[in-house]
Amino acid sequence: MIFQKKKYVGLFLLVGLLTLGFVLMSGGGSGDPNVFNEEIFSFRRISLAPLVIVSSYIGLIWLILKKSSN
Repeated sequence: MIFQKKKYVGLFLLVGLLTLGFVLMSGGGSGDPNVFNEEIFSFRRISLAPLVIVSSYIGLIWLILKKSSN
């Protein structure tokens, strides 16, 4: 194994959190191209989702580069 079991669990949790961030960012479109939907500018899509995604990437990089405690 390249990593210990604890690191794999952390990797899977952070990848799940990253996926959640992309799910939070999705949606808000309009079926009719002539109608503008203000939903695309919600707090969830503009602030929360990018914050979750960036923090997930930072956590993944930190977890991978962290030295093992063997």
